Amino acid sequence: MAIGILGKKLGMSQMFDENGSLIPVTLIQAGPCPVLEKRVKDRDGYTAVQLGFDEQKASRVNKPDAGRFAKAGAAPQRFVREFRGDGAAALEVGQSVDVNIFAAGEKVDITGTSRGRGFAGPRKRHHLTPGPVTHGSMYHNRVGSNGGSSFPSRTFPGKKMSGHMGDSRVTVKKLTVVKTDPENNLLIVKGSVPGSPDGYVMVHKLADK
Repeated sequence: MAIGILGKKLGMSQMFDENGSLIPVTLIQAGPCPVLEKRVKDRDGYTAVQLGFDEQKASRVNKPDAGRFAKAGAAPQRFVREFRGDGAAALEVGQSVDVNIFAAGEKVDITGTSRGRGFAGPRKRHHLTPGPVTHGSMYHNRVGSNGGSSFPSRTFPGKKMSGHMGDSRVTVKKLTVVKTDPENNLLIVKGSVPGSPDGYVMVHKLADK
């Protein structure tokens, strides 16, 4: 049994459920994903399957990758990731995974790259409470004390300060599959998914993680 699928976030929309309630949904173009390689416990030390998504020109891949794709009998793929789990043992190189592995009402975990926000201050990056806004406070948007003078004479790791925000790997857990559209390779899930439109995502089946 397949343990997940690769896809591309198309954007958000709205749908009505069977009770007439309006729910926010995210549309994902999921698969078909060819199986490129297979990891086995005896040889590699773990069980996993490597999937590819989004075909690209053969001229855009290097020779090692071109040979790997040719060995699997698949076209060159832009997005390649591994899914670990015992369910990978049922898949073989050359097979294809599509949205038929999911059913409405099923829970999934979705991993993507969050939107990059550039260099951000502590209030935006860590949601810190602002200081007094009265006249003369001189402490409106500051981060606060960074460390003692004589001891410890340094800033402890993990201090909430200004820095790069976003553009990191994020996993949203237990999203509900609302509907699948095998004809158009669409997976519709309730709620939001990390990343910008056209960003690549990994959809994990909870039963096989």
